[in-house]
Amino acid sequence: MTKVILEVNGKKVSKDVPDHTILSVFLRDNLNLTGTHVGCDTSQCGACVVHVDGKSIKSCSTLAADVNGSKVTTIEGLVSDGKMHPMQEAFKKMHGLQCGFCTPGMVMSAIKLVENNPKLTDKDIRKGLEGNICRCTGYHNIVKSIKQAATVMGSN
Repeated sequence: MTKVILEVNGKKVSKDVPDHTILSVFLRDNLNLTGTHVGCDTSQCGACVVHVDGKSIKSCSTLAADVNGSKVTTIEGLVSDGKMHPMQEAFKKMHGLQCGFCTPGMVMSAIKLVENNPKLTDKDIRKGLEGNICRCTGYHNIVKSIKQAATVMGSN
């Protein structure tokens, strides 16, 4: 067993978990934060993306013990004062989702993509999302959503 101490969505948490517990399981099963989805368990689909110490990571291939002491933000942690993050609003407004399974990971990846690149083109967005798979949309409205959010986030 390993004691994992994290700040998750602004709250300190401490749990004893088996050494092999992956971060997505820790979040979902121990903290009941089920917005982080697991679609593949092989780091291929990106549905499990969360932010750890300000970086996007795939939580299905990260041990919870390896991020001990870190600050973690999940899709649930994006809401501020009852308002959705501009990226979440843009996905809603621009119809960037269909079934919604990939959406939390897409949103989390897209936020960091916009924060790290102030002048995104469609090609930049598509390249930046290569680690995220959507089986429904064809990505057209996802790209439009990210471009919309980038304008609101002050990047474009």
